[in-house]
Amino acid sequence: MSHDFKAQKAETTATYAEMQAEHGLPDVADVDYFFVASGEDADWRALADVLTRSDYICEFVEDDGDQPYLVASLTDQAISADGIWVGEEVATRAALNHGFAPDGWGMQG
Repeated sequence: MSHDFKAQKAETTATYAEMQAEHGLPDVADVDYFFVASGEDADWRALADVLTRSDYICEFVEDDGDQPYLVASLTDQAISADGIWVGEEVATRAALNHGFAPDGWGMQG
């Protein structure tokens, strides 16, 4: 199965523009990228290890009532559509190699 990075980037750009227009966004924030298991071979520990080596802070969440997911966060990021996308693309490529699929992003100011 191939991943459509072009569509993912377009969605990120549109979401950023919408959030900026509705609420205004900070210049700098922590950005969280969310990933869900996409197959039985999903290995969150291996994914977290790879992402941690690229300066992401990772947490696997199993107990909030939804499907378990991995949060990969980058702290103190310059906030722009391109900046968010760079972090998202790197994390998504690693996630796809470890049985996970992207499930959006958010930020903490």
